[in-house]
Amino acid sequence: MKRVITYGTFDLLHYGHINLLRRAKALGDYLVVVLSSDEFNLSEKQKKCYFTYEERKMLLESIRYVDLVIPENSWEQKRSDIHDYHIDTFVMGDDWEGEFNFLKEEGIEVIYIPRTPEISTTQIKNDLNYVMK
Repeated sequence: MKRVITYGTFDLLHYGHINLLRRAKALGDYLVVVLSSDEFNLSEKQKKCYFTYEERKMLLESIRYVDLVIPENSWEQKRSDIHDYHIDTFVMGDDWEGEFNFLKEEGIEVIYIPRTPEISTTQIKNDLNYVMK
């Protein structure tokens, strides 16, 4: 069984997220999604999510491409996640191109998937903010 892992916040879930998850799952048999915790988002990413971790987790678990959702609590956990979950392929959006190449040292494939260009959570938040003014 080929295992794939990806990471993200997945707030305001949209079709760009679904595209990423669908394409990640197509690279293997089992997809692990590591979902940024609320605390990690605030302290490390300086992001405040609209939906809580538990709400975002529930949304992700309802998507047919996702087999397992686990929390992301630190930047450093990627190496241990790869070993703990017997990962073969690490997948991220291409806006992170090159950032995780060091994981190849762990004997896994690292793939950067092109983002869906016309959609982003930041754009949705900006559009909603503009409409509300």
